[in-house]
Amino acid sequence: MHLEQNVPLAPYTTLRIGGPARYLALVTSEADLLEAIRFAREQKLALFPLGGGSNLVVPDEGYPGVVLKIDLPEAIELTRAEAKIQAEVSAGTEWNALVLHLCQQGLAGMECLAGIPGLVGGSPIQNIGAYGQEVSQTIHSVRALDLHTLNFVELSRQDCSFAYRSSIFNSTQRNRYIVARVTFRLDAAARPKLSYADLLRHFGPEASPTPLEVYEAVRRIRAAKGMLIDPANPSPDSRSAGSFFKNPIVDEHAYRHALQFLAQGEAQVPHWRLPSGAIKLAAAWLIERTGFPKGFTLTPDAPVGISSRHTLALINRTGSATCADLLRLRDHIQWRVANKFSIQLEQEPVTLKPYPDDRAPADA
Repeated sequence: MHLEQNVPLAPYTTLRIGGPARYLALVTSEADLLEAIRFAREQKLALFPLGGGSNLVVPDEGYPGVVLKIDLPEAIELTRAEAKIQAEVSAGTEWNALVLHLCQQGLAGMECLAGIPGLVGGSPIQNIGAYGQEVSQTIHSVRALDLHTLNFVELSRQDCSFAYRSSIFNSTQRNRYIVARVTFRLDAAARPKLSYADLLRHFGPEASPTPLEVYEAVRRIRAAKGMLIDPANPSPDSRSAGSFFKNPIVDEHAYRHALQFLAQGEAQVPHWRLPSGAIKLAAAWLIERTGFPKGFTLTPDAPVGISSRHTLALINRTGSATCADLLRLRDHIQWRVANKFSIQLEQEPVTLKPYPDDRAPADA
């Protein structure tokens, strides 16, 4: 295990914001992972597993514990089980590389998740989703290290309790597991299902594109919205954590209350009725109707702002923004939306806690 002290974390995140980690442990094997955890417990320090840093907000004060930089070797193993294709994928595999590989094999089920930054190990934690797909639809099981026992366990899809941008890994069992591998199952005969307006406009209602064609279209659409990170062509819009706010899910009463403040009728309000009876609203639409256009900044020279291409992305405009700058803009947007619509927007990226209150049990 390679261990360093006082390492700036900003370069390890797509936002390029945040202070140092007291320790940064480079984890390239499951043995490294166990060694790093034992070191943290001997020192009575908190732990945080860091993957691609694409969905993370690091405080300016940094992290007073051990950050585990998960660099497990990339690995994708495909096997056939009856009419299903099973993919066993290392947590250290780049997410988009997995999606591309499956689409090149003609396999549908993840094509709409193209271009999402980060590693495979992070995908079940937030139950990542885009353009009508969620990763939980294809996850079969998750191999993870249980910090209570220091044993590796296999968790089924049902064990993970997936919901919108949620799982046991970021809710009821937060800080208990570290993902090492994810097993996916896809229907070998499935075809892409286009449900989102952007894709329907791109292909037309009668089209029947291949998974690879959808993959390429999604990447083009994300690039046009500034939601595609291109290391070869960096821009201020790419210094973000992707969508910064979740689409709010409200009940009928809250939905009708929000409609009272809108000039348009219900047909002009983007919304999706869920099987539970709840209603999902478009956070970007609410933000724009509250007076925050693309490219908005609190002041002309503010180091952070809203992306010039997508209202949901908050960006590090100058490359030198602080976390305090970012949270000031976040709070302003949340306050204005709540004040107008009585809807509280929730932050989607994880905030790295500055204090060691998420320490795994020392006697585990």
